[in-house]
Amino acid sequence: MNTDAFIADDVVPAAVRAAEETVWVNPRLLPFDVVDGLSQLVVSDEDIADAAARLRRFAPFIRRAFPETAETDGLIESPLRAVPAMQVRLSDAYGAEIPGRLLLKMDSHLAIAGSVKARGGIYEVLKHAEGLAMDAGLLTWDDDYAKIADLWDFFARYTVQVGSTGNLGMSIGIMSAAIGFHVRVHMSADAKQWKKDLLRVHGVEVIEYADDYSRAVAEGRRASDADPMSHFVDDEKSVDLFLGYAVAAERLAAQLRAQEITVDREHPLIVYIPAGVGGAPGGVSYGLRRLYHDDVHCFFVEPAQCPSVLLGVATQRFERANVHDIGLAGRTDADGLACASPSSLVTRMMTNHMAGVFTVSEAHLYDYLRDLDASEGIRIEPSSCAAFAGPVGLLRCPAARDYCAAHGLTEERLHRATHIAWATGGRLVPEEVWEEYLGTYR
Repeated sequence: MNTDAFIADDVVPAAVRAAEETVWVNPRLLPFDVVDGLSQLVVSDEDIADAAARLRRFAPFIRRAFPETAETDGLIESPLRAVPAMQVRLSDAYGAEIPGRLLLKMDSHLAIAGSVKARGGIYEVLKHAEGLAMDAGLLTWDDDYAKIADLWDFFARYTVQVGSTGNLGMSIGIMSAAIGFHVRVHMSADAKQWKKDLLRVHGVEVIEYADDYSRAVAEGRRASDADPMSHFVDDEKSVDLFLGYAVAAERLAAQLRAQEITVDREHPLIVYIPAGVGGAPGGVSYGLRRLYHDDVHCFFVEPAQCPSVLLGVATQRFERANVHDIGLAGRTDADGLACASPSSLVTRMMTNHMAGVFTVSEAHLYDYLRDLDASEGIRIEPSSCAAFAGPVGLLRCPAARDYCAAHGLTEERLHRATHIAWATGGRLVPEEVWEEYLGTYR
């Protein structure tokens, strides 16, 4: 695509093309009732409820296969934690006014896979396993799903494949292997070595590519299509992945209620979620919009060198958009966000739901990482730290201030607001890798 078209149409801000930190405000965001009335949505409240029920059915198996989940009785859920010291540190270090309260949604510490991908990735694997077992007459709705642990020989006949930059492959690989599937994870050049090593420890076949995420996905899809016993988890198109992420919304709502945090027009909820291809932030944001309508404002955060979701939605080229089209390298240390082209499903689904996209520099990923460690004693990986660019930039970026003014986020309401930075990964980072992170961009 011709870069000049972006410049002439003023579709993508110059700062985005220059890989500078900025915010793009989505001009296609519509009131929830308007979007809901269009009746073009492929995911309903009933679909999300069905996904939540499926995860509850699988809880006995998850508890049996992963004893670490005993405390939550087989449900994979993360803490929601106030981070007041980090809020002060961000204000002091970056001149960022952050009115209201700042919370951290710690999907970085989810059981099993240690990332937000434990939601969507694991859900799709479980749904696939359920379908196979039911079709074979080995499982019914009324069974105790702990019995799935005894069906290893049956599942060993089947293969699960996925293309990944890291965390999705981890969730798919670890859960599929625990069920008994043969697993192939096709990993791009951006994937961290420690993630590949951990997958191999779990018996996963890791296929490495010297190219980017899109190549890994394409090759994985091609290999799976050639095998009638294989299921491909398609991060670019999967509704099941999307549903797994969307379930997080109701669980977050329960946590907010437990902390006596109100969400309404006078007490807005502002959520900042790192995005790669867009699946996790898309599903989570969609679920939150269905719960809170216009009282929630969902911003994605992407690396300045790889703002693929921004590009896909802004240009309405969706999955055909590629950051290379505007002269960006698409390379980032945030391996989970290193996707040059976005999800076809998410860019379409979020066109009228997403508030906007913040972009973040490589250096600030590591600055935020050190800030969180020093202020709160919490360790998350660089891609997770992208989330903090949102609250830092909300009142510092003119376009974001304009968004606040246009959407009734007055000074008074912002002082009653709840900001949630969504930490997407980090629990499984090895100590030696963490030490490297602490010294990067210092």
